[in-house]
Amino acid sequence: MTFFDWVGDGLWNAVQMFWEVGWALVLGFLLSGIVQAWVPRSRLERALGGRGAREALLSTGLGAASSSCSYAAIAIAKSLFQKGASFASVMAFQFASTNLVFEIGIVMWIFLGWEFTLAEFVGGIFLITFMWAAVRLFVARRLEEAGRQHALAAASGHEHHMAGAEGLTWRQRLTSVDAWSDVAHNFRGDWEMLWKEIGAGFLIAGFIALLPMSFFNGLFITDAPAPLRLLENVLLGPIVAALAFVCSVGNVPLAAVLWAGGISFSGVIAFIYADLIIIPIVLAYRKYYGWTLTWRMVTIMFATMVAAALAVDGIFVAAGLIPEHRPSVDSITSRAISWNYTTVLNIVFLVVAGVLFGLTVRRGAKDPVCGMTVDRHQTPHRSVVDGRTFSFCGAGCKGKFDADPDLYLDPARRRAAPIAQAGHHH
Repeated sequence: MTFFDWVGDGLWNAVQMFWEVGWALVLGFLLSGIVQAWVPRSRLERALGGRGAREALLSTGLGAASSSCSYAAIAIAKSLFQKGASFASVMAFQFASTNLVFEIGIVMWIFLGWEFTLAEFVGGIFLITFMWAAVRLFVARRLEEAGRQHALAAASGHEHHMAGAEGLTWRQRLTSVDAWSDVAHNFRGDWEMLWKEIGAGFLIAGFIALLPMSFFNGLFITDAPAPLRLLENVLLGPIVAALAFVCSVGNVPLAAVLWAGGISFSGVIAFIYADLIIIPIVLAYRKYYGWTLTWRMVTIMFATMVAAALAVDGIFVAAGLIPEHRPSVDSITSRAISWNYTTVLNIVFLVVAGVLFGLTVRRGAKDPVCGMTVDRHQTPHRSVVDGRTFSFCGAGCKGKFDADPDLYLDPARRRAAPIAQAGHHH
C-alpha cells in the first residue's frame, strides 16, 4: 500500500462512519438546541449554591438538558460557578452535559449497540454520584472560594440564547420565528464549537482502523486474567482518550474501533467518560480555576471515571448484558453508502439543518470578537462604532470590543495581537 492509498483509505473510513450517524448528530443537536433555548436557566443558577443531594440532582438535570460539547460544558459550568453555584454542582453539570445527552446516546447506539448506550447512562449516574461525594470530601470550602475568585477574573465564555422564548407558552414557541431563531442559533453555535472535535474523532478513528490487530493487543491487555485485564483497560482508557485530544461525540467512533480491536467493555466506557480531561480542557481549567483546584479536580475526575466504569461493568456482568459479539474493525468503518434508511434520514435531516442555518443567516450577525453568529434582532449586547452596529454573544465579548474597537476592526492589528482574544473559549 502506497502512502496515498493509506491516506485515501483512512479518509474513506472516516466518511463512511460519519455517513452512518450524520442524521443522528443533527437530531441530537436540534433537541439540545430546543432545550437550551426554551428551558430557563436563571432560576436554576440561583438554586445551585449548596453541596447537597438536591443541588446535585438539579445540576444533573440541567447538564442533561444542555449541550454535549465539552468546551461549551466547561464554559457554562464556569459561568454557573461564577454566579454562586457550588463546585460540586458545577462538576455534576459538566459530567451530565457530556454523558447524559441525546447526541451521544444516539450515536453510541448506532456504533456500539444499545448495551453501551444503557451503560453510558447508568454509569453516568455512578460517575456523578462518586464525583459529588469526592468533591465534598476533598475540596474544602476555602479552596472552592479561591477557585471562584479566580473564575471571576477569567474571561466570559460561551453563552446560549433564549431571548425569543421568554414569556411564551410551549405552544406559542412552536409557531414563533423568534423562538425558533433561538433554537437555530444554539444549533449553529454547537456545531461551530464542536465540528473540529467531531471531525478529528472520525479522522482519527478512520486511520486507527487501518492499524493491525497486534497494535490493539499490545496497547490493551486482551489475553490476561479477567481482573488484571479489567483494571488495566479502565486505567488506560481515559489516558488514551486524554492524549487523543478528541472529546464529546467525536470519542464514539474511536471507541467503536477500540472495542472492535479488543478493549474491554469497561475500558470503552472509561474511554468515553474521559472527554473532560483531555489536555486542552485541562489547560482551560487552569485558566478558569487556577492550578491548585485544577489538579485536585482532574485527579477526582480520573478516579471517578475508573470507579464508575468498574461499577457499571460489575452490574452488566451480573445482569448478562455484556455483548458477546465483538465486531470486526472493517464492519465499523466499511459501512457501504447505499440507498437505504440511513440515506433517507440523512437527506431529511440535512434539509432540517439547512433550514436552521438559513434562519441564522437571515437574522444573524457575526460577533467580531469570538466569531460566533448571534441573532442581531434579539441580542441585548450591541455597540455602535462610526455608524455601524455590532452584535455580541455576551457581555464579555462586548466589553473586550468596547475597550479597543480598532483591535477587532483592523485585520492587521488583530493578526499582530492574537493573545488578546485567547480568553474566549467555546
